[in-house]
Amino acid sequence: MPIFDLSLPKLHEYAGRNPRPDDFDAYWDRALAEMRATDPQVELVPHTLATPFADLFHLWFTGVGGARIHAKYIRPKHAPEPHPAVLLFHGYSGSSGDWVDKLHWAARGYSVAALDCRGQGGLSEDVGGVKGNTLRGHIIRGLDDAPDRLLFRQIFLDTAQLARIVMAMPEVDADRVGATGGSQGGGLTLACAALEPGIRRAAPIFPFLCDYQRVWEMDLAVNAYEELRLYFRNFDPRHEREAEVFSRLGYIDNQHLAPRIRAEVLMPVGLMDQICPPSTQFAAYNRIPSAKNLLIYPDFGHENLPGAQDHIYEFLGDL
Repeated sequence: MPIFDLSLPKLHEYAGRNPRPDDFDAYWDRALAEMRATDPQVELVPHTLATPFADLFHLWFTGVGGARIHAKYIRPKHAPEPHPAVLLFHGYSGSSGDWVDKLHWAARGYSVAALDCRGQGGLSEDVGGVKGNTLRGHIIRGLDDAPDRLLFRQIFLDTAQLARIVMAMPEVDADRVGATGGSQGGGLTLACAALEPGIRRAAPIFPFLCDYQRVWEMDLAVNAYEELRLYFRNFDPRHEREAEVFSRLGYIDNQHLAPRIRAEVLMPVGLMDQICPPSTQFAAYNRIPSAKNLLIYPDFGHENLPGAQDHIYEFLGDL
């Protein structure tokens, strides 16, 4: 089998490279307390697309820092209540996408909520206001400000807040909620399951936002991770602050959130993925303490993994 990263046996043993801040748990406990103290001011606005079996809504809520966050929310018209729900998270710089590609969940009798990440391609608001560089990327947004200002801290909290909102819907069974997404959506699936332990099943597909130092050391800080390279080139060209930078990024590294996950996990991985290298994904996967399984694609990279969505549909269809 061709490889560019670690062998599969070594991937299963890999423990990650990016440092974990000493106050990591306190950091996220404080963040969750801020989220819970935020009045979400939930608003459902009907959407005009007509279907015989589902009602469609723009779901708006207030996230940490006062940003108004948008998600698409679809609920089945004739399903028994309470029924399961699925949360969907999109790829980096994208959006929640079209309405129609979510209707299969409603046809199955599930409610579904698809988040627009703040400041990316959808309708959610990014209130900004951080010190330092904001060029070409959300990983580094807030890196030169206080750790609580990291943008992915706020986006991770948005996923957990959306989960809490959906779980509180009268039509939803809070004990039967799952989450899935690919790339950034995979990273957000991990973060959501870590920060909202009520998530029952999670299916992250080749997750982004894991083990930043490993990406940089592999010389793969290009494409999705390009902002890491640009940050050093522009603001620390001799890497005098390298240890500080990667330690700060450790607050938003899913490998360190993974031990909080209680959901059952199914994770598809392409072993030729040079966008989100397999070792970075395994850094998170290996730390998940709950029941978990992999779908391994030896010859595939950061691309469509044939059959993966069918497996996920079955996996989340058993909530």
